[in-house]
Amino acid sequence: MRTLAITGVGLVTPVGVGADTFAAALDAHATLGRSAFRTGSTVLEPANLADAQVAEAWGFDPTEYLGKKGLRNFDRLTRFMLVSAKLALEGAGLKREGGHVVLSPDRVGICSATAYGSLEAINEVVQIAELEDPRFLNPNRFPNTVINSAAGYVSIREDLRAPNITVVDGNCGALDAVLTAETHLANDRADAFIVGGGEVLSEPLYVAFRKLEALAEGERTYAPGREGTQGMRMGEGCAYLCLERADAARERGADVRATVVGYGNAFEPPESEAVLVHASELAVARAIRMALADAKLSADDVDLVCASVNGMAAFDRAELSAIERVLGPNVAVAALKDLLGETFGASGALGMAAGAAWLGGAAPGPLVRGTLGSALGVVLVLTVGFYGNVSAVLLAR
Repeated sequence: MRTLAITGVGLVTPVGVGADTFAAALDAHATLGRSAFRTGSTVLEPANLADAQVAEAWGFDPTEYLGKKGLRNFDRLTRFMLVSAKLALEGAGLKREGGHVVLSPDRVGICSATAYGSLEAINEVVQIAELEDPRFLNPNRFPNTVINSAAGYVSIREDLRAPNITVVDGNCGALDAVLTAETHLANDRADAFIVGGGEVLSEPLYVAFRKLEALAEGERTYAPGREGTQGMRMGEGCAYLCLERADAARERGADVRATVVGYGNAFEPPESEAVLVHASELAVARAIRMALADAKLSADDVDLVCASVNGMAAFDRAELSAIERVLGPNVAVAALKDLLGETFGASGALGMAAGAAWLGGAAPGPLVRGTLGSALGVVLVLTVGFYGNVSAVLLAR
């Protein structure tokens, strides 16, 4: 792939809104161990979920960034995406006071990812239809049930007229969105893309993973990437990164926060057709090697891995074993989900945002393996799906 410049970052996370707040939270977590998990979610309201420990976007108020008008019928995911997109475009210098100042609207696109983004809206529709009456369904909120509606609302509000794509392939979506955007940029369909993804907490999603006994609850140990781990904790959030061709970004004098220099993905089926959810060490290793080959880098060039480890022991073991096999036992490995939880389709975007922050001077961590050198130059971001799929992106200073 061609080298792409990251010129703007916009985030809504459990540790705050905006790139600067996020970088400060990374510092605090690396040095003080502060995480975003609390008990008593305001999103998971039913009494039987009162004990849920989640990383919620605590106190999020979109009106601080978008004003009070026009938000009534947007779901939580759309509000996350609208704020993140606005901050990314303004941070890149492409928009100011709501207007395009560098590129025309038809030269800026959006490539977004989510895994379960419509679930909240679908659950609302089903509950009203079954417990009340279909006549009470709000036609203005019904479009939220379509999984690409949130990105559509972003493109309308921000006046983005280049291609608008939503990638839906589970945990790997946001990293796969990078390749999609790069393809469009290489074919001159746009000059800039906001790329990333979002995910929100919802009652049905939480209940589903609880029934699968995949969550770390009660006395179960939560320690992504470490021995004794017994499940994941869920989070939510959204991140968009503004990507441009590196030469064009430098030519216009943009502040380049980091560059995307390589991409790889892989898939390995399960040994048995009766198995659906599984971890593949082979797929992780292949995705890493493909990204290195794409970037024309060697294993020794990687200084830090932003791993996908989330507390699910089988998946963590497969990923860490593949990292050690390809990059060696001493490479530094960070567990971002120890801070933010499992954010599914948003995890790759949040990983890239963290990678850019670390390359910019934020403290990497928490480290679960290896040691860091004196200078951080290359960060590998991994996403491991639940179905044998893996994606990898390499970021450089």
